[in-house]
Amino acid sequence: MRARRQGRQWAWQSWLAYLGGFLALLITCAPIHALPLTPEGLSPADERTITLWYRNYDSPAIRALVALALSKTPEYGRFRLTRSIEMVQGRALLELTRDHPRVLDLAAVATSVEREKDLLAIPVPIDGGLLGFRVCVVMEDALSRFEGVASLDDLRDRGLRIGQGLHWPDATILQVNGVQVVTHSRYETLFKMLRNDRFDCFARGVSEVLFDLELEQDPELVIEPSLLIAYPMLSYFFVGPEDHVLAQRLQLGMDRAIQDGSFSRYLNRYYGEALEVLALDRRQVLLLNNPYLGRESSEIGRRALETLRVRMGQQRSSVTPVKTR
Repeated sequence: MRARRQGRQWAWQSWLAYLGGFLALLITCAPIHALPLTPEGLSPADERTITLWYRNYDSPAIRALVALALSKTPEYGRFRLTRSIEMVQGRALLELTRDHPRVLDLAAVATSVEREKDLLAIPVPIDGGLLGFRVCVVMEDALSRFEGVASLDDLRDRGLRIGQGLHWPDATILQVNGVQVVTHSRYETLFKMLRNDRFDCFARGVSEVLFDLELEQDPELVIEPSLLIAYPMLSYFFVGPEDHVLAQRLQLGMDRAIQDGSFSRYLNRYYGEALEVLALDRRQVLLLNNPYLGRESSEIGRRALETLRVRMGQQRSSVTPVKTR
């Protein structure tokens, strides 16, 4: 028991070191912009209501990060966060492209070339890059289906099916790597589909899976203990293509949070427990390609995965080589 606890403590400390290294990378890739102390046309006495996509608003971690970034920029005025109406991710991104009036101002989602072209992205991974490191949520009586899986080929050959959201970039990433994918437009429905054996694994990010299971409160839903599916995947804040003021405010707020260490403390507070509980250093890494990132995001994601390999102490031979079909 003591050795197991020490192993988990090592994994936790290792991952915190990984996140610290990634923060230095973020500072290099996202330098502070030269913005006026008080943006033109704004007063510190002004207040703006910012409507956050409901899935993000309901996430304590994401809502706290939005508040952190906005609180670092008092020269832009006061703010009030509100919850959007419930809508699937695809509609949320469409709403961001609309002219006023619109029902949404801000969403935090996985990035892609298409999304960065249509919307304004704040290119700082909101969870330090953890979204692309995924574990399987499975039904407890289905755990045996994953025994002995040690490679992406094993996953394919057994016909194991992974559930993902219809509008999530993850679905196409898995498909282009030859994995069977079952989709639905609503996140909540995917858990019902898992219970009904429509697929075998609901792949969830390391940064979100514990929160998911806390909400579901279903003892038959468990985390498969041996696999880590990894691919470059970064989650950014996105705003409408004309909302330059909010984009600048969030970028400046994130830059300041990185520089003063409050972003690092945020990551430790909201994700430190998950890194320890999931025992990532003992998992077999299945490494996938993500051909849907832009050049800058792809480089950040590639370096994140390389840092993952080093921090986990695994040799290249133990990481499944990337193959696509």
